[in-house]
Amino acid sequence: MTNIKPSGFKYLKDVSSLKLNVDACIGCGMCEIVCPHRIFTIEEKTARITDVDACMECGACAKNCPVDAIQVDAGVGCASAIIKGWLTGSEPSCDCSGSSCC
Repeated sequence: MTNIKPSGFKYLKDVSSLKLNVDACIGCGMCEIVCPHRIFTIEEKTARITDVDACMECGACAKNCPVDAIQVDAGVGCASAIIKGWLTGSEPSCDCSGSSCC
């Protein structure tokens, strides 16, 4: 499978809840197939995360992993911060510490 990632896509830096248990992974490749941002590769019969900051926490990988080797808190991300970043050309920022949240 070609591992092409959308050009320049980044989520919020260092906040992804994505975790991969490489010891439990059987290398089936489902995560690589279903990930919309192509952040997984299969190397030496084991999945690897190539860019955790590109994970949008959709949960497709975890839902399709037959051995539950992937955990992610699907839906916890702040999509409006990403969209605002795309529209303004700035880094996505979700400052929910103030009186209003994204």
